[in-house]
Amino acid sequence: MQRPAHVLPGLAAAALLAAAAAAAGAAPASLPGGEFTPVVAPGPDQKTVRLAPFALDVTPVTNGDYLAFVTLHPEWRRGSVPSLKADSQYLAHWQGPLTPGEGARAEQPVTHVSWFAARAYCAAHAGRLPTWYEWEYAAAADETRGDARADPAFRERILAWYAVPSGRPLPAVGQGPANVYGLRDLHGLVWEWVEDFGGLMVSGDSRNQGDPDKLQFCGAGALAAESREDYPVLMRMALLSSLEASYTTANLGFRCAYGDPP
Repeated sequence: MQRPAHVLPGLAAAALLAAAAAAAGAAPASLPGGEFTPVVAPGPDQKTVRLAPFALDVTPVTNGDYLAFVTLHPEWRRGSVPSLKADSQYLAHWQGPLTPGEGARAEQPVTHVSWFAARAYCAAHAGRLPTWYEWEYAAAADETRGDARADPAFRERILAWYAVPSGRPLPAVGQGPANVYGLRDLHGLVWEWVEDFGGLMVSGDSRNQGDPDKLQFCGAGALAAESREDYPVLMRMALLSSLEASYTTANLGFRCAYGDPP
């Protein structure tokens, strides 16, 4: 089973989608859902959420995947997207609209994509962006446990990546260990768009950071000073809630979810 895709006309389209699926390397992983306690409670009288079963791409979408998409959907090529849907840095690291070039190798995660673009890609593959709760649920797992958030070693491993300055070349997807669901690179590679990013909790301090990329190493220090154990999750929420749907950054990619939206 490959990533779901709409039926597209012609052998060339089919070949492009096959190449994208091969670059992704795996079928979507199935997650069982169930009762989940997020770091930030949904409400004063609600501490848990119930998630339906869903599937999630094993790795983030790559430059190779995205090249196949823009080849088939010219309205999403660089230079063709209106500014309301993507800022001036959309695919800025690509050599040309259909030429990623040496600075954006096929196996690296695609970045410099807006929320609108990420949604369009997932829709074209019969998917959607995951909700924040779905993403947090998937990212709570380590290699052997469905919820490793209480483990200091797990948290420190995540924070070690947060401390790495941006600007270095991104590794290929799939290099990190698979978690208990078979998912890779939820931590340690790129930040990822979620469907409901605009509704996340955020402090005034983090909203004034200016460049979203800087949150990776400047940090929303005031956000969780009293709750150090939740800092990795809260910092990611701070980044996402500081964005607008048209924003693109050098460290922000996405992966698709499959299944009925919550």
